[in-house]
Amino acid sequence: MKEKALVYCEGHFGDTDGKTANGLIRRSQKYQVACVVDSTHYGMDAGKVLDGTENGIPIYRDLGDAVNKLSELPKYFIYGIAPKDTYLSSDERRIFLKAISMGMNIVNGLHEFISEDTEFKREAKRYDVKLYDIRKPLANRYLHLFTGDILKVKTPKLAIFGTDCAVGKRTTAMLLIQALKEQGLRASFIGTGQTALIQGEKYGIAMDAIPSEFMTGELENAVMEADIHEKPDIIILEGQGSLSHQAFVSSCAIIRGGRPDAFILQHPPTRKQRIDFNYLKMPTINSEIKLIEGFSQSKVIALTLNHEGMGNEAIKETIKTYEHEYHLPTTDVLTHGCNKLVKTVLKTFPELKEKITL
Repeated sequence: MKEKALVYCEGHFGDTDGKTANGLIRRSQKYQVACVVDSTHYGMDAGKVLDGTENGIPIYRDLGDAVNKLSELPKYFIYGIAPKDTYLSSDERRIFLKAISMGMNIVNGLHEFISEDTEFKREAKRYDVKLYDIRKPLANRYLHLFTGDILKVKTPKLAIFGTDCAVGKRTTAMLLIQALKEQGLRASFIGTGQTALIQGEKYGIAMDAIPSEFMTGELENAVMEADIHEKPDIIILEGQGSLSHQAFVSSCAIIRGGRPDAFILQHPPTRKQRIDFNYLKMPTINSEIKLIEGFSQSKVIALTLNHEGMGNEAIKETIKTYEHEYHLPTTDVLTHGCNKLVKTVLKTFPELKEKITL
């Protein structure tokens, strides 16, 4: 059974910095989300805020409000924010400590490791709770170096990349996997960020927390493990940031360690500057495609949209424009589904057609 969890996302639920909370509301294999805490959406339904459809998960004003209104105290307190500033504020520390004093285990996706903090460790011991630092890597002696075994993997590997951070790559991957499974295909997902790990995905690593020497080897190992143990028909790799992003190198390691055979590229048409880096302009779709294809020697086979700031008509027009301009199937999976993507995947990997069972 899934453990009940409270997701803390003060001031950010539904926006880009709230992507961990957003992801947990859309999919969680490990936790049953009892509520979200965000005073800016107090009294609303989490599904309604996020996707326009109610899902019965309430949003409360603060931790005390949630505890008073819930019939049962959740076992886990999950920090659902993924900010550029990767350290807890003094207010957030107090909230963590309050949750600990209530007997809640803490799930933390930041680069700040609370399991190494003297105060948190003392209070966790006092109240007999556990502290989970999702981004905390294993000691180097337990990490994997690149072996080249990925070159022996015959299973098709498809990566969902983007032109920036927080554009919905993981969401697109999840919906595509579901659509492929509905065709009777076995699809394995390789998570590369803390949200996927908190969601309970079986295979993956927090790429940006791995020492650079081990990044490609750890990703290669995750792919190999999924291929050996799940025997999938296709493997979907979650992208991180973008290959062109000046601040991050995770995409390079995903390409080198995972060796994708094809890519889907996700783009937010209304975004002019990179998220959290407003002094950096967004790349063009053309420049990102050229960079990905040149670096990987594999093709971008489709485009997907992040429809932030767009209405339904703008989405439809953009899809039409992009298909005409880039000669690639284009869709917004949240509003138009994954039919185009499934057709494109089957066209790209025709051997999959023989494995369709539904």
